[in-house]
Amino acid sequence: MSKLIGDFGEDAAAEYLEENGYEILERNFRLKCGEIDIIAEKDGCTVFVEVKTRKGTCFGNPCEYVDKHKQERIRKTALCYVKSLETDMRFDVIEVIYKNAHDVLKVEKINHIENAFWE
Repeated sequence: MSKLIGDFGEDAAAEYLEENGYEILERNFRLKCGEIDIIAEKDGCTVFVEVKTRKGTCFGNPCEYVDKHKQERIRKTALCYVKSLETDMRFDVIEVIYKNAHDVLKVEKINHIENAFWE
């Protein structure tokens, strides 16, 4: 079930990004050092997006689950991806809050946090 929910959230996030002028370059980009859910481009900037999907916020906001260890893995993977590109880059988190209505997942809220982390 968690893979289904994760895929649902990533689909919702990709759709949201496209509706807001982003071009999706990659989805589920994997290297040994890590994975990036969505790589997109807008206005000459490559954007690395981590998607967190939760049913609610009673255990905290979804973005709180992107800890320092996860951020470092995403950074390392992103740097490998852009190694041969001349591009600006940033790291975003998209929170997808969903509800389950009669066994059908529905997006309740999407929150796009630009420049969510960088050091």
